[in-house]
Amino acid sequence: MRAFVLLNLSLLILFPVAWFAPLLRAGLLPLFGLSEISVITGLQALWDTDPALAALVALLALVAPYAKVIGLALIDFHFLTPRALPALCLLGRFAMADIFLIALYIVVAKGTGFGTVETAWGLWLFTSCVALSLILTHRRRP
Repeated sequence: MRAFVLLNLSLLILFPVAWFAPLLRAGLLPLFGLSEISVITGLQALWDTDPALAALVALLALVAPYAKVIGLALIDFHFLTPRALPALCLLGRFAMADIFLIALYIVVAKGTGFGTVETAWGLWLFTSCVALSLILTHRRRP
């Protein structure tokens, strides 16, 4: 059980790293350099054009997964009752919605054939963090 607690606490460090890590590289034409897009830079760009959507993505990508990790830690250290697990599972599902949005963007961008989109290591890190968080929650369910 201690390993699960340590893995959960490691997510408190890994999630912020994933938010600043490059999720993908995108460019208009393959001849020009590709610009790296992270969760944070994507939110900054989105905030200028659509603040409501930026707030929703921030909720899905930043608040939901981090709140879930903190909630699990509170359960582990007996500051929160295990009856909160269903709500924490819901937060984890919201975090997966953000990964779906990123994947959808990649598919649409590649399907147009107009620009270049490549996945980067941050997408794998962010996806792994969310998946690990889901697994850790599932292991605690009665």
